[in-house]
Amino acid sequence: MTDPISPSASYRDSGVDIEAGDALVEAIKPAAKSTDRPGTMGGLGGFGALFDLKAAGFTDPILVSCTDGVGTKLMVAIESGQHDTVGVDLVAMCVNDLVVQGAQPLFFLDYLATGKLAVEDAARVVKGIAQACRDTDCALVGGETAEMPGMYDSGHYDLAGFSVGAAERSALLPAGITEGDTLIALPSTGVHSNGYSLVRSIKAMSGLQWNSEAPFEPGSTLAEALLRPTALYVRTVMALHHAGLLHGCAHITGGGLPGNLPRVLPEGLGVQIEADTWPVPPVFRWLATTGNVAHDEMLKVFNCGIGMVLITPEPEKVLAMLEARGEKGYRIGDVTANGPRYALDGQVDFAL
Repeated sequence: MTDPISPSASYRDSGVDIEAGDALVEAIKPAAKSTDRPGTMGGLGGFGALFDLKAAGFTDPILVSCTDGVGTKLMVAIESGQHDTVGVDLVAMCVNDLVVQGAQPLFFLDYLATGKLAVEDAARVVKGIAQACRDTDCALVGGETAEMPGMYDSGHYDLAGFSVGAAERSALLPAGITEGDTLIALPSTGVHSNGYSLVRSIKAMSGLQWNSEAPFEPGSTLAEALLRPTALYVRTVMALHHAGLLHGCAHITGGGLPGNLPRVLPEGLGVQIEADTWPVPPVFRWLATTGNVAHDEMLKVFNCGIGMVLITPEPEKVLAMLEARGEKGYRIGDVTANGPRYALDGQVDFAL
């Protein structure tokens, strides 16, 4: 009597489709190629990415690296089926951190993990990544797609980004911050990529659906408004830095103004912020009112309309340069000495 033949096991039967991964690589190659910049070597498909700092124009470079993700903003994209902009968020959350060190982003790598790879949706994500890389003069040199059945619910995925930049040793920031320097805020495009666990909780309280019209942005659905991608500040900050106008910068992410400004200050210095010096976008008024969120909680969780703060000894020149570039900036306070690390004069108006 012969033993019955056992069925043949395969990777595909266990939930992993190698061909789908190969198809994604082919689909995104043109997008990645479009991000090439001086210093880029090779292309997608190798085991590692090479970059030539000399070809990029550096003589005495210091490398600066960072990593970040998009957080639960991804849940808005997943639940609404809108995947085109979260790739921009992924890049922005990394490269905006690089420039506060005075570093020009050079290259970027992404990591996408999912239960079952949806090639079309993943390609939309990566095209957003490539667009943001082009807009920040940063090369998309590689990445990884991990298909892990049983780890993620159907249709769900996660993103992580990794970026490396460089600055000449003499041009690193912060440098020279002193009492009397002025704080200039660059506006955010909305909620950016922090606080979405609270955003989603408030959305549930509101009774709205993702395809409902956004109460704070007529003509847009709630998903469209809340998926507005994080602003990319690289070219603006680098232009100001190359003009010799910056002593430092702070990227306003999780922790808001009180959590991020002190991170760039030398010991013994603090900041005094004037609460009525910048416009608060309607989305934050809606979040505060609908969720009955306390004033200090709003400032701690969200950017509240400020995505980047510049620290400068020459505010008039900075504001003039911003205006010449068609951009806005708001004087919001000053660097102080012998006081608290962070102080807010007045209260931000979150009333609808």
